Amino acid sequence: MQSAKPAPQKSNRKVLIYLSTIVLGMTALAYASVPLYKLFCQVTGFGGTPRISNIAADEVLERQIKVRFDANVDRKLAWAFKPSQLTQVSFVGESVLASYQATNISDVPIAGTATFNVSPAKAAPYFVKLDCFCFTEQVLQPGETMKMPVLYYIDPEIANDKHLDEITTITLSYTFYKMKNSEAVSASVDNNSSKITTLR
Repeated sequence: MQSAKPAPQKSNRKVLIYLSTIVLGMTALAYASVPLYKLFCQVTGFGGTPRISNIAADEVLERQIKVRFDANVDRKLAWAFKPSQLTQVSFVGESVLASYQATNISDVPIAGTATFNVSPAKAAPYFVKLDCFCFTEQVLQPGETMKMPVLYYIDPEIANDKHLDEITTITLSYTFYKMKNSEAVSASVDNNSSKITTLR
């Protein structure tokens, strides 16, 4: 008497379920990898990305570092964007407030979002942002000018990194891009309110 062979349909169904699970898992990982990578960069300073924190430094050192401010705008965004100050010199560990200024030079409301990085990249793990306009999208009405603050400090731990003893200047650079759903975002924002904390 021959033993019963497993039904081909049941075996094929198991393989299909297995392969489908792998495909779904890889798809989910692909979508999650971008925000996870961004979070990793913000926490570690990897790739020239400044760290983000809600806690100020616990000490201020006598060492001073100059911060240069750079501003760029993607050609698809009809904004004028510039730093309010070209440089600032501060003590390491000191919380410092800087700002940028953006103007919508078009005749329609536009929503924009800013990317940022620090150079030299090896200094990024020690550049800490406490608050920044770049954390949320910004909406400017036609002709509107807005002052956009950034609160930061240089981590005192930089003094323990002998490879950074020669660092006297750090450049903080922003690039604004037009949001893909700019019109929809702009339409939902009332003229008398904004998502950004502004300095008037």
